[in-house]
Amino acid sequence: MMIIRHHYIDKIRPFYDSDLIKVITGIRRCGKSVILSQIEEELRTIGKPVLSLNFELIEYSSEIPDAKALVAYVKERMPHDQKLYVFLDEVQLVDDWNIACRSLRLENTSLFISGSNSRLLSKEFTKELSGRYVSFCIRPFVYKEITEYAHELKKEYSISDYLTYGGFPKVIEQPDKTSIVQYLNDLNQTIVISDIQNRYKIRKTELFKRLVNYVLISNARIFSASSIQHYLSSERLNCSINTVMKYLSYLEEAYVVRRVPQYSTRAKRELAFYVKLYDEDVSFNTIRQRNRIPDLTHNLENIVFNELIYMGYEISVYNNKDGREIDFLAQKDQKEYLIQVAYSIVDDSTRQREFALFNVLDQSRKKIIITNDDFDFSTSTVQHISLSRFLLMDQLAF
Repeated sequence: MMIIRHHYIDKIRPFYDSDLIKVITGIRRCGKSVILSQIEEELRTIGKPVLSLNFELIEYSSEIPDAKALVAYVKERMPHDQKLYVFLDEVQLVDDWNIACRSLRLENTSLFISGSNSRLLSKEFTKELSGRYVSFCIRPFVYKEITEYAHELKKEYSISDYLTYGGFPKVIEQPDKTSIVQYLNDLNQTIVISDIQNRYKIRKTELFKRLVNYVLISNARIFSASSIQHYLSSERLNCSINTVMKYLSYLEEAYVVRRVPQYSTRAKRELAFYVKLYDEDVSFNTIRQRNRIPDLTHNLENIVFNELIYMGYEISVYNNKDGREIDFLAQKDQKEYLIQVAYSIVDDSTRQREFALFNVLDQSRKKIIITNDDFDFSTSTVQHISLSRFLLMDQLAF
């Protein structure tokens, strides 16, 4: 039982019969395989021949270790007079998989490939397949999907649950909070620690784990490679800035974090080495809290970021004229929004401080503040949106 994720499938459907390779990427356990199976079922229903291979299963990974074996396996099963729809799940586990994809594309096939590594879209891959692929990045559930799935399961999953435990689909299926935490810890160990360490043959395991913990528990903050290096040094873990940048790139390639650049009206070079990092799912923060109290303030900002990405906005951090930061500059369809996020602005001093960030800005961009408050604090120049309302929006349409 799983909801149909129309947000993604509707974008993929126009390419079903295209000779372009359909590349489905995203973090592990976000639902890529389910989406592929739903597309397969859709094609089978209308009588199309389908071949599906999941390379996480030993029956395929042992029989098909490399590109040559993969091409031979597919060719043996191709019908004589019809296009074969080929689905290759976790294809990066096959040696020289990109060579196989290039070869299979020249056959009478429609090729769908998925994996949990952004190297599927590496320079080497894109160079070989320039103009011959289209990519779709799948993410954990946003709140609209969570409510739909929870309703299907006849369960409750509140906004507070979302802020705490995030949107991995299997989380909603767990029977209680203890099971949720256990599942998330196991998921973290697999995705964040074991997979990356094995994939990149990381030898400095303690250094890597400490960096990962520091970054993921510090979501929605400004970072530089040197600031992370200083932290590790204070913990008596010496490493170079190059090592820090390399480990951060591993986290990005596995879709564990997203790096958001800063936009400034000042010289951009001043901000070149500073970025904001957001967790792909806020559960990565929550399970690292020793006191088991979730970091709702930063998770709320992280959730807003995730939802804006889902809506299709291009996001950067905005530094206004007086050097202070506004959380997001969201851009789409030639429209721009400046967005500040706070957990609550009920307190007068907090409200004045948050609204003051917009004072030095002109009226060329819409100004929004998103909080967990239900009372409307909008002014003539700043639109206040409650989190509960924002999570049900499809666009920032005002």
